[in-house]
Amino acid sequence: MAGCALATLVLACQPAAGNAPQREATSSLPSGPWDDGHFEDYTRDSDGTCLTAVIQCPINEDGSPAWSPDGTKVAFHTTRDGNYEIYTVAAGGTGARNLTASFSQEISPVWSPDGSVLLFTSNPEGNLDVFSLAPGGTPANLTRHAAEDKSPAWSPDGTRVAFVSDRDGNSEIYLMNADGTGTRNLTNDPAWDGEPAWSPDGSRIVFTSARGGSADIYVMAADGSDQRRLTDTAHDDRSPRLSPDGSLILFVSNRDGNQEVYVMDADGGRQRNLTNSPAWDHEPRWSPRGRHIAFSSNRTDDWEVFTVASSGGPAMNLTDHLASDRQPVWSPDGSSIALVSDRTGTQKVHVIQTGLPD
Repeated sequence: MAGCALATLVLACQPAAGNAPQREATSSLPSGPWDDGHFEDYTRDSDGTCLTAVIQCPINEDGSPAWSPDGTKVAFHTTRDGNYEIYTVAAGGTGARNLTASFSQEISPVWSPDGSVLLFTSNPEGNLDVFSLAPGGTPANLTRHAAEDKSPAWSPDGTRVAFVSDRDGNSEIYLMNADGTGTRNLTNDPAWDGEPAWSPDGSRIVFTSARGGSADIYVMAADGSDQRRLTDTAHDDRSPRLSPDGSLILFVSNRDGNQEVYVMDADGGRQRNLTNSPAWDHEPRWSPRGRHIAFSSNRTDDWEVFTVASSGGPAMNLTDHLASDRQPVWSPDGSSIALVSDRTGTQKVHVIQTGLPD
C-alpha cells in the first residue's frame, strides 16, 4: 500500500573504528528443521565470537521485534554493541535501553503475558539456555543444561514455558514452570519436534514434527498427552500458530511447490491456501482479533510485508519499498506493525501504521 507512514523506531549506533572482526563462512546447519523451520547457513567472526549455529553476527543490525502487551515498548535483539544484546525502546522510538549488557549472545526476546518479564536465549556457557529477565533486574538462567535449549513460548496465563531442547539426544518440546522448575519432556519421540505454540486457553500446544518423514503440524494437550497429527503430506508444513479465538491454525507449507501461507480448522479440517502466489510467502502472524494476517513475501522481487484477510482474498502490500522488509509483528491494538527493514543501510526495527480495522 503506497503512502503508508513508515517510521524508523530504533536508531543505529556505529561500532568503533577498527574493532570489527573479519567475517568467514563456516558450514551449513544439519539437514533438518531448525529454529524457524528453515535451512540456514551460519557464519562466525575471525576472533571466534558468535560461533553458535543459530546466531549470526552482522555488524550493527537489529531483529526479532516483540511488542510489550500494553503496546508501549518494543523489545528486540541487536549487535550495535558488538554482540547480540536485548534492548527495549519506547513505541515512539525514544529511550533505547540495553537490558543485558554482557559478553554473551542474547537473542529472540519474548514478553510474558503481563509484560513484567522477558524470556530470551543466550549462550554464556557456550550452549544455548533460556533466560528470564525483569527489566531493570538480573538475568536468570531457567534451563541451565549442557544441551541446546531455545524457542521459549509462554503459556497464556504466564505460569509455564514451553521450549525446545536436544538434551535427550534429539529435538523435543519440554515444559517448565515460569521459574525454571518442574522441567519435563512433552513429546518423547525420536524424530525432530519443535516450534511450540499455545492455544489461547492454555489447554493445547501445536507444534511441528518430522516423525512422519516430513515436517507436519501436530497438536497435543498441554501435559503432552493426546498427540495428534493434523497435516499429512509428503511436503513440509511448519510454523503453526493458533488464532486468537483458538478456532484456526495458521501455518506455512510448500505443498504447492513453493512456500505459502495456509490456514486450517483447529482439528485439521478445511486446509486452504491463503496466499496463492508463485513467490515465497512466510513469517505469518495473526492480528490481535484474528481478522487479518501479516506475512513476508518476495513476490515483488524484494522482501515486503503484506496483509491478507484471514477469510482469504487479495493480499495488500503494506511496505512497498525496494528495501528488504520482514519479520512483521502486530501491535496489541492492531493499529501498527513492527518489522525489520534495511532501507537505512542495515537492518533496523521500524513501525508502520496498518490502516486496517481489527
